[in-house]
Amino acid sequence: MGLSETSGPRDTQVLLATTETMELRRRDYKVERPLLNQEQLEELGRWGTATGTPQWRTWLQCSHARARALLLQHLPVLVWLPRYPVREWLLGDLLSGLSVAIMQLPQGLAYALLAGLPPVFGLYSSFYPVFIYFLFGTSRHISVGTFAVMSVMVGSVTESLAPDEAFLQASNSTVDEAARDAARVQLASTLSVLVGLFQVGLGLVHFGFVVTYLSEPLVRGYTTAASVQVFVSQLKYVFGLHLSSTSGPLSLIYTVVEVCQKLPQSVIGTVVTALVAGVALVLVKLLNDKLQRYLPLPLPGELFTLIGATGISYGVGLKHRFGVDVVGYIPAGLAPPVAPSPQLFAELVGKAFTIAVVGFAIAISLGKIFALRHGYRVDSNQELVALGLSNLIGGIFQCFPVSCSMSRSLVQESTGGNTQVAGAVSSLFILIIIVKLGELFQDLPKAVLAATIIVNLKGMLKQFTDICSLWKANRVDLLIWLVTFVATILLNLDLGLAVAVVFSLLLLVVRMQLPHYSVLGQVPDTDIYRDVAEFSEAREVPGVKVFRSSATMCFANAELYSDALKQRCGVDVDHLISQKKKLLRKQELKLKRMQKEKLKKQTAASTCTSASNVNTSDGDIESNNVEGSKAKQASAEGKLEDTAAHGQEDGKAPDLLTLKALGLSQPDFHSLVLDLGALSFVDTVCLKSLKNIFRDFREIEVEVYMAACHTPVVTQLEAGQFFDASITKQHLFASVHDAVIFALQHSRSNQVSSVLVTKL
Repeated sequence: MGLSETSGPRDTQVLLATTETMELRRRDYKVERPLLNQEQLEELGRWGTATGTPQWRTWLQCSHARARALLLQHLPVLVWLPRYPVREWLLGDLLSGLSVAIMQLPQGLAYALLAGLPPVFGLYSSFYPVFIYFLFGTSRHISVGTFAVMSVMVGSVTESLAPDEAFLQASNSTVDEAARDAARVQLASTLSVLVGLFQVGLGLVHFGFVVTYLSEPLVRGYTTAASVQVFVSQLKYVFGLHLSSTSGPLSLIYTVVEVCQKLPQSVIGTVVTALVAGVALVLVKLLNDKLQRYLPLPLPGELFTLIGATGISYGVGLKHRFGVDVVGYIPAGLAPPVAPSPQLFAELVGKAFTIAVVGFAIAISLGKIFALRHGYRVDSNQELVALGLSNLIGGIFQCFPVSCSMSRSLVQESTGGNTQVAGAVSSLFILIIIVKLGELFQDLPKAVLAATIIVNLKGMLKQFTDICSLWKANRVDLLIWLVTFVATILLNLDLGLAVAVVFSLLLLVVRMQLPHYSVLGQVPDTDIYRDVAEFSEAREVPGVKVFRSSATMCFANAELYSDALKQRCGVDVDHLISQKKKLLRKQELKLKRMQKEKLKKQTAASTCTSASNVNTSDGDIESNNVEGSKAKQASAEGKLEDTAAHGQEDGKAPDLLTLKALGLSQPDFHSLVLDLGALSFVDTVCLKSLKNIFRDFREIEVEVYMAACHTPVVTQLEAGQFFDASITKQHLFASVHDAVIFALQHSRSNQVSSVLVTKL
């Protein structure tokens, strides 16, 4: 019984293995084709350069269709709004817009505080940019508006250029808050205009690809560090402290030290208010997670907390009785447009570019995530224009720079939002609050807004788990993450981003300079060649070396490529060439000495002959001797030149020039095949390096072939005049296998190996 139980699974495994083997054999295929070099391939495929209208000509064309296409491209709302399915999508967009607006209200008030501005300007920044993006954006699900990372970047600018110390009143040494807030609002609005100009300009010249240089580990490390900056910046509101304004490198460290020093001065009422608000927000979020499948909409914890805190603050009198700092006066209605201050452009231009790039990187990364999830396309260049116009027009109406919020975008998607109609609904709801309801929040404690900000940092702070996942997946990306995080923490947000980008680009150059070089061997009975160090069954073809690099060859790594090639071939090529030249030089000097001695003997012999031969005239004898000596000298010099010549074509060099005749060791291979399949472009340094490789290996009697070049690379080789009489397209083959077969057919012994028999 036991025997049958154990033998059953074994028989099943054997049967499965046999079936799999038979199935693989059925999939075998055979290909018969001639051996193809580049010339034959071009003739067979009728290769010709692609012809087409240059793109710059289409840009200059002017027609009704062209104008309509440009209008629809830059105003996408005209494309999707006429085809909007009202019955299917309107209810979902209305509910989604209302949900986002409920989140937008407390976040707008809180993030304005984070930017160092009065809270009402957060409401302005939640209205104008959102409606502008509704008209020009291409993403259907992202929620544009105030965002913690952007707000803390703006706050670092406003607090550094308009610190509290600059607005101290001489009479009582208190801060003139009205003058300070006016200066900071002007700074923030001018900064928003500059950010918008950068983004619109980059979008119009199709520079949306710039964001690709901000890799995902860099962006996640940067936003994690920014969340730490946000957390630290809110501590003064949580504890009710008055801190000195610090900016620049190590400002975060100075702030933490100052908070620790002033903790005994904390206002107990403020701390209790922040703790109660934070606990309430966390409980509501936990309840939302538990009841997610039962609730049509998530519970608006932030809105409930704001309304409750405002009512308690007004009823109890938190400001007067317990010293809790409140929001203060919120004007009703919209502020008139104000022109930006050109005098501030020079101070803000660098920071504006940084904020523009970061804001776009966050928006486009979220936009592409939702686009992939729902099956539509996001135009990165139009997103730059849309976000830029949102900031540009918003800056004129005294908004600060905005991007998109991950938490609000997730709510907009999960509550049934299908288009930016949801964004338009949320902006109209915020407009109602600005015009009619904003003044009701005058007694809202700032500690509640700080608690709201800190609780909403949960998603970004959870990115610390990237350290563990990147350690397992890719430690180079982990290094980028850590350098970005540390640089941003220590050097502040603008310098930290610059250091992170420079470091990631340098790391890219280093990785390109250190590719994987390998000698390839043939996998048995196939035309496939793999690294012999990685594939145990791959065997080098006798007499042929196949070399491959995992990266393209250019000026940055051309010398490294040549050095690695000579090292992997197992032959000291440079030493062998120098030894050959030394021996040839010695042989040449020896031949010259022999020639001189021979000429002396001939001269002496001719003198004796002329003395004995009296019947011959002196003129004839001299003429004959001179002609004879000249003829013999020319013959000897010609023989010497032929002997000393280096490397003739088609193996016609005399035996005296071969390495074997010179007493030097010969390489154990007669042909070298360069697999150039990884080559994506060639520059002049690459061309020279390839020519030097041909020259050096031919010096040691090894013929060089190239294989698997892409057509654009072949075109660049032709344009660089790489091909000539010694290196023709007959040295370039369609595949590595073609080159190996040709090399074996034209080897020293002309013996064809079994590699020619290939079963596919």
